[in-house]
Amino acid sequence: MAYTLGIDIGTYETKGVLVDFTGRIIAQAARGHKMLVPQPGWAEHRAEEDWWGDFVYVCQSLLANSGIDAREIKAVACSAIGPCMLPVDASGAPLMNGVLYGVDGRAEAEVRELSARIGEDTIIARCGNALTSQSVGPKILWLKRHRPDIYAKTAHILTSTSFLVQRLTGETVIDHYTAANFSPLYDIATQTWVDDLADDIVGLEKLPRLMWSGDIAGQITPEAAAATGLAAGTPVTAGTIDAAAEAFSVGVDKPGDMMMMYGSTIFIILRTKTRVADSAIWYAPWLFEGEHASMAGLATSGTLTHWFRDQMARDLEMAEAFSILAQEAGTSQPGANGLLFLPYFSGERTPIHDIHAKGAFFGLNLTHTRGDMYRALIEGIAYGTRHVTDTFADLGQRPTRLLAVGGGTKNRLWLQATSDITDIDQAVCEKITGASYGDAFLAALAIGTVARADIADWNPVQETVQAKSDLIYEKHYALFRRLYEQTKDIGRELG
Repeated sequence: MAYTLGIDIGTYETKGVLVDFTGRIIAQAARGHKMLVPQPGWAEHRAEEDWWGDFVYVCQSLLANSGIDAREIKAVACSAIGPCMLPVDASGAPLMNGVLYGVDGRAEAEVRELSARIGEDTIIARCGNALTSQSVGPKILWLKRHRPDIYAKTAHILTSTSFLVQRLTGETVIDHYTAANFSPLYDIATQTWVDDLADDIVGLEKLPRLMWSGDIAGQITPEAAAATGLAAGTPVTAGTIDAAAEAFSVGVDKPGDMMMMYGSTIFIILRTKTRVADSAIWYAPWLFEGEHASMAGLATSGTLTHWFRDQMARDLEMAEAFSILAQEAGTSQPGANGLLFLPYFSGERTPIHDIHAKGAFFGLNLTHTRGDMYRALIEGIAYGTRHVTDTFADLGQRPTRLLAVGGGTKNRLWLQATSDITDIDQAVCEKITGASYGDAFLAALAIGTVARADIADWNPVQETVQAKSDLIYEKHYALFRRLYEQTKDIGRELG
């Protein structure tokens, strides 16, 4: 037999799978890590420990657990959280912690300045995306202004995936899907790096070489082989952001297909026929040349369920807490007995792009129970998700098929509430392993052992969650939208 290996670095956990050419999972491994929050509004990972260290650990575990000879692994692909910003020196050593994606809002001033200087319409026309906390360009400018000593030593600006690929192959590359998040440094028409919109951010020679996700970036070096246990010379793909690999893992491949990823955040990818330009959502070339995708993401989702468990359910055993909370929420009613929840614990990304948005329970009275509060939290995440799907619908982009993926799909209350509140059925595939499984398929695709359509055989649909309409959800969704609008100024003043 021959195999491919996929490893994904998530916000809180790294996961890996070893898969044969029929899609059968031979071995799985995982390792947890923390998101560092050195001050409010910042979010970081340690590149050496959390990215490369986890990759090495998971890779070694997969080989040990499977008993597979590393020479039988014919290709490797990785994905990671993104877009991130990591300056490295000429040897590839990180010069600071990796600055995370849109949950890190440290470059707010640079976002405002660049948007005013260049013009939002110009940025969207040229780069496909308005500048937000998701954009890497302003974060590089923040680095240059606030950490000039680090900037002076910087040989390359990497993201999480490109850091891993560089460690594995010695090649400094980035896929187009990830690069589109480097606004205002990536031109969507020419699909090249540009500096004519802002030549004071970074020299283009410091940015990685552009590739498509299905391309082979290089081969495992002897140094990487010694660290990981992989065979030197094994092909490695260019990789991509975790959400894109996760979408591919469940067969999001045709225009109209939408992925809803239930993880630490809700992340949505919609394959589109053409580029959709709007400041409320994100755009990127898809993983293959000539194809398009639109994206959206909440800032906090699954993270909130963990927060609630840790703060409000300390009396419960960790292993059974979520099951008991779901039972308690089941005794509540749709609408959580008149309780609303704003899920903006780290500000919010799409569609409001407000780093000052605040979380809240609203409507509490002495009759409310923990079950009501947990149900309100789940419904609040689902209302935020509907805000995104409504935004897509307003742009003429309602999905023809929605595929749910991620660990959160095990939370039946969350899954059903999302279908009911968005009024969209959700297909759940047999394997919800996620991005690492998509990586393994992309690796097989890169070396020509599978075709794109084969993902339907690798990971068939197992069930469909049917949407059930409820008038209380319609009423509460409208109130949810009003509650944010009427409190957002207070949230900003709170800091």
